[in-house]
Amino acid sequence: MPNPNAIVSTTVRLEPSLERAPEEMLRAEGGIAVQLGGERRVRLDPADARSAGFARVLDGLSKQRLPVYVEVDPATDAITRLLIPLVARVVAIRQVEGALAVELEPSHARHLVPLGGSDSADLESQLRDSLKSRLPVLVTEDDEHNIIDVRAFTPTPDGPPLPPFPPPRPGPRVQLFWPLGWILRLLRWLWWWICWPFWWWFRCVSMTTAQQIFDAMAATTCNPLTVPAPCIPFLYPDDGCWARAHEMCRLMINSGRSPRKVWIDGSLHVSTRNNPSCSVYWGWHVAPTLCVRGPSWFQTQRMVIDPSLFAAPVSEATWKSVQGDPGATLTDTDADVFWHGGGPDPGYTWTNYYLAYYRLQLQNRSNAFGPPPYANCP
Repeated sequence: MPNPNAIVSTTVRLEPSLERAPEEMLRAEGGIAVQLGGERRVRLDPADARSAGFARVLDGLSKQRLPVYVEVDPATDAITRLLIPLVARVVAIRQVEGALAVELEPSHARHLVPLGGSDSADLESQLRDSLKSRLPVLVTEDDEHNIIDVRAFTPTPDGPPLPPFPPPRPGPRVQLFWPLGWILRLLRWLWWWICWPFWWWFRCVSMTTAQQIFDAMAATTCNPLTVPAPCIPFLYPDDGCWARAHEMCRLMINSGRSPRKVWIDGSLHVSTRNNPSCSVYWGWHVAPTLCVRGPSWFQTQRMVIDPSLFAAPVSEATWKSVQGDPGATLTDTDADVFWHGGGPDPGYTWTNYYLAYYRLQLQNRSNAFGPPPYANCP
């Protein structure tokens, strides 16, 4: 059964609103009240060192119309724990050692329900209902991505919007009538050998320029304690790569570059100092790529721009090699493919939505564990 001291709300309002630093307001006001849905009222305790951080995260959730999960002390109604649910759709459930692995759209992280817990049967039932009905749910998990709460989600005027989930993946391509297909391949081959070396070589950037572009992308990283928009939350590698990649492509295109994207699918496991557990698990991942000249005359290669994993541009083979699955598959696409499986975000509406969401996840983690990188990680 759900934690009796837990509240999930799609509306959040601070009283009074944050007009000054929350540390000052907590001292002056003797606490800050938090109005949640259903007229439930809880408070931030000035004696709790985390309360100022809680206030900043709650203020961000209120401004972005994002949901919240809080646990409260039943004696004082003071918030003792704060997590941020994800509006998601369950697309697959499979059993792994000691747990259920749950695939959520649009997330690329690994989500688990440990078996044998007091509420694991209830969580499994709710998740399977969502899988069957295809209806969205609010999924809350701890910092190790163990699911602890599942609730039905119904959009409201004041609450979070219902994201447009990724479209179904396209089926096999229809083959052209074979003579026409053969002629097109011949023409493409002729163009490749006659025109490509001269045109493509000068269109690609030098390695020096590629490093400059990488540095410009990395410079947009967030301060993990304040996460000012429009920073990109590279320091929260757990999830949200599709939004980070799309924003980087937007910045590159605006500077006159022609990025593409590379997607990797597999059972991915990456070591990182930006997670308190020192590693993250993914079902897939995506990053921008650029055509780079070299190493020899008229040679080019696609280099991956991924500040969440590296400090410089790397080849697609190197990018794949650090993700823990030699059998993973790579797929190259145009830059405008936003969702895993296809589909654009031409106005960057959902790019901004998920960047805001994962900025707040980074800020909330930093409030609980301190800012990354974490000294306990090798």
